[in-house]
Amino acid sequence: MMIRAVAALLFILVSVSALGQGGRIKVTGNIRDGDGNPLELVLVQVKGTLIGAMTDEKGAYSLSIVPGDSVTLVFSCLGYNKAERIIPEATRDMRLNVQMNYTALQLGEIAVTAMRRQTSTLESVDAEKIRLLPDPAGGSIESLVVTFAGVTSSNELSSQYSVRGGSYDENIVYVNGLEVFRPLLIRSGQQEGLSFTNPDMTESVNFSAGGFEARYGDKMSSVLDIVYKKPEKLEGSASVSLLGANAYVGSSSGKFTQVTGLRYKTGSSLLSSMDTDAEYDPEFVDLQTYMTYAVAPKWEVNFLGNMSLNNYKFTPHSRETAFGTTQNIKNLLVVFDGGHERDRFETFFGALTLKHQLNAHTELGLQASAFTSKEEEGYDIGGEYLLRDGDDTSSDGDLSRELLLGNYHEHARNRLRSNIVNVGHYGSTRMQQHTLKWGVQAQMEKITDRISEWEKRDSAGYTLPHTGTDVSLQENLYSNNKLESTRLSAYLQDVFKFRIEQGMFTLTAGVRGSYWSYNKEAIFSPRASLGFIPALNQDLTFRFATGLYYQTPFYKELRVTTKDEFENNIIELNKDIKSQRSIHFILGGDYTFRAMDRNFKFSADAYYKKLDDLIPYTVDNVKVRYYGENCATGYAMGLDMKFFGEFVPGTDSWISLSLMKAEQTIRDEFKVPMPNDHGYNFSLFFQDYFPGNKRLKVNLKGVLSGGTPFTAPRKGYEDGYYDMPAYKRVDLGFSYQLAGGVDAIMDRGFLRNLKNVWLGVDLFNLFDMKNVSSYFWITDVDGASHAIPNYLTGRQLNLRIIADF
Repeated sequence: MMIRAVAALLFILVSVSALGQGGRIKVTGNIRDGDGNPLELVLVQVKGTLIGAMTDEKGAYSLSIVPGDSVTLVFSCLGYNKAERIIPEATRDMRLNVQMNYTALQLGEIAVTAMRRQTSTLESVDAEKIRLLPDPAGGSIESLVVTFAGVTSSNELSSQYSVRGGSYDENIVYVNGLEVFRPLLIRSGQQEGLSFTNPDMTESVNFSAGGFEARYGDKMSSVLDIVYKKPEKLEGSASVSLLGANAYVGSSSGKFTQVTGLRYKTGSSLLSSMDTDAEYDPEFVDLQTYMTYAVAPKWEVNFLGNMSLNNYKFTPHSRETAFGTTQNIKNLLVVFDGGHERDRFETFFGALTLKHQLNAHTELGLQASAFTSKEEEGYDIGGEYLLRDGDDTSSDGDLSRELLLGNYHEHARNRLRSNIVNVGHYGSTRMQQHTLKWGVQAQMEKITDRISEWEKRDSAGYTLPHTGTDVSLQENLYSNNKLESTRLSAYLQDVFKFRIEQGMFTLTAGVRGSYWSYNKEAIFSPRASLGFIPALNQDLTFRFATGLYYQTPFYKELRVTTKDEFENNIIELNKDIKSQRSIHFILGGDYTFRAMDRNFKFSADAYYKKLDDLIPYTVDNVKVRYYGENCATGYAMGLDMKFFGEFVPGTDSWISLSLMKAEQTIRDEFKVPMPNDHGYNFSLFFQDYFPGNKRLKVNLKGVLSGGTPFTAPRKGYEDGYYDMPAYKRVDLGFSYQLAGGVDAIMDRGFLRNLKNVWLGVDLFNLFDMKNVSSYFWITDVDGASHAIPNYLTGRQLNLRIIADF
């Protein structure tokens, strides 16, 4: 330690002495990697001396040297080959730019991405891989995220996902530094429509499954951070498939840039593969634009706008579902009486950002955004059902095989309005090896909720529940609530990068504080992570993250169900609700290596989350129903592993495996699994091309996820639970490049103006697996219940064409 301290002191003295000499010259420049990305913390030294400097986050350096006949500069950075540049005559100021290559062999574009060091919990996602991915949801960033370690999804119709045992509501999404919101009344994947994020407009994507920085908001599970493009020239794309159509155009003209995307989705053909014979009429439209204007050399104004219109119409005719085991097959037949469902979800979002580049190292910004949502859900669906023993294909008309006969009617008229307004300030500055980031925000919320639901059932001519005297409803639910509140939040964090003889460290530490006027709760959230690249083996990366994370209630968590004087179920808002709390401990690392002249990376993360003040919930399809009170504690622990690399030369593929256990204790008495305790999750993303013909590509996505616990309707886990079967699905896509590329076959005529033209064929659910999203419950006159699975989509063919210019 004493030797290093003396050497550091000598380095400073010599540098100061050199700077103080007259007649010195300045050498400046930028250092980038093989992919053109700036490299920071590169040491630039005059060979044989202690005179040197380090590059900043933009890869820039500035070095003052004594004039001489010949000067040799040495450029060194962990993970890269050392470079030397000779200046034959150092007599005047000059600029010297350098490109540095990785320590391994010279890599192509994809391999460079695979070898990048991940010293924080944020993992980069290549949005380009969405283009050819077979995705029943119509193309979304989330469809690729769910193949990452620690992430699970068991509904191909939904873009929602669970991370390390958490609920769907525990994941936060940012677009250009702004939190985005989604409708609250969604209860099934069929209604959900399009994800907010538009892959065509996306420039970069980062994802963290836990242990994320203080600049990200108060959620307990994950963060998805997306930045939209700023085009440098005219560009665009259009695609059409059986699922819908997408188009976007980007342009740049001096001080102004814009990128605008329009998406249309209809899943009629996909939904037709489900058990219910019905008229499906879903229509989802999403329009987004992102504009930037440089009002002055150091001032820029940005606008992000979104309009989403989702309409879902459903008129069922009949349903036939076979379920059970091979030894005990049952069959449910439902004949509907002509009812229908009509849902409409309208959301509008707009945000303005004013950015000022104070100097080369400091950026300041002001942000203001507004979100409004108008949600309407209405259905009147009834019918007669018959539950029989055995498969209908072997039915002989023997009525003795009849198990249950009855009818039901479900009714809902639900309305929800939400308005959210945000104003805030953010900033960042770099001071030597430190990067400070800070922000303050005020958020005003106004939500009105009107719910009217009831359900009537009878079995064998008896109304349920059967009392012998009264005619009763099976269940009802009413709400007439209004919420107005204000949230205040602020954060401060520092990223400190430094080197010692043993290697390079990246320390990120920060604090976040929030206050909510509704329950008058103030929370304080310290977070920290440390990354280390050892000098002895630069193929290894280690990281550790910890922090106190809160899940502040939004609206759904507040709703608690009570009984009125007539035994009706009434929703009230719990003003005593508190934020849920999670303490994260994450230890992980990466090992990068080459095999068969290809690049690979193996990543592993072990985690433990201590959970307090939990608000228990149940999950039905994608609808989360909360208890409305802090009455549970719990934990989640597991191991996430990911093997990433060039399984096929020139392409990226990966395999992820997660093992986990998530458990909660409700009311200090009932120890039960968390609703998203899958136990295990295996996912695969694989790319290939036909030998000798790279125009023909194959994309495969596979998921095998353990089943989750579920409860009977309007029951909690303390009343007993059941296990849902595992989710198993493989989607396969073939894509053929008609135009564009080096060896395209249609590179003539007007097609010369196109970058790419792809024809694609997708086979969804390749093995026609019967996956379950939820259950339809029927009850006999004696109170015995039967759970009939609601199966998701079956095997389906999709055709698509994509054109880029």
